[in-house]
Amino acid sequence: MVRNKLKRGLRMTRYVIYRETLVDTKEHLYSFIGSFIGIALIAFIQSKTLADIDNVFLIGSFGASSVLIFGAIQSPLAQPRNLVGGHVISAIIGVTIYKIMPNILWITAPLAVSLSIVMMQITKTLHPPGGAAALIAIIGTDKVKQLGYLYVLTPVLTGTLILLIVALVFNNLTPNRKYPTDRRFTNFLRKRKADLKT
Repeated sequence: MVRNKLKRGLRMTRYVIYRETLVDTKEHLYSFIGSFIGIALIAFIQSKTLADIDNVFLIGSFGASSVLIFGAIQSPLAQPRNLVGGHVISAIIGVTIYKIMPNILWITAPLAVSLSIVMMQITKTLHPPGGAAALIAIIGTDKVKQLGYLYVLTPVLTGTLILLIVALVFNNLTPNRKYPTDRRFTNFLRKRKADLKT
């Protein structure tokens, strides 16, 4: 029985690895264009509001999100609830830790990231780049820290919404790509389309 489970697990692993390594130029092109446009829009908006050094930190978490929402669109961690919720929750935690804790980096940085992970798990919004959003609130430049809770709205929420909109467009241009895969969100979008038609 254990041997059969191991064999089945091995077959499934081989299949997943095989599927992930298939070369589909068209799919790679859509991933490239979608992530390029999403990051370009965020970079443009942020270049108008934050210093260049801040852009490096902020785009870092959005870059990691782009890998998930354009390159691994079937992943539960890439779904809209996770993308938006993970970033926003983590940003709130990061700003809160920065405001209420003494400025001791070796305490505040791991505390912000660790609390973000737990809160994302509790709220079922686990999104790995969210940890970076919390960390940026702690290690960012003075301009980022001065934003306070405004950091949650812009650039974090603004950036994730831009990425989400671009992902919804580019990940649904071909029949082979379907985003989101979360049924609740898909049903919500269908209902909205039906409401608009009536």
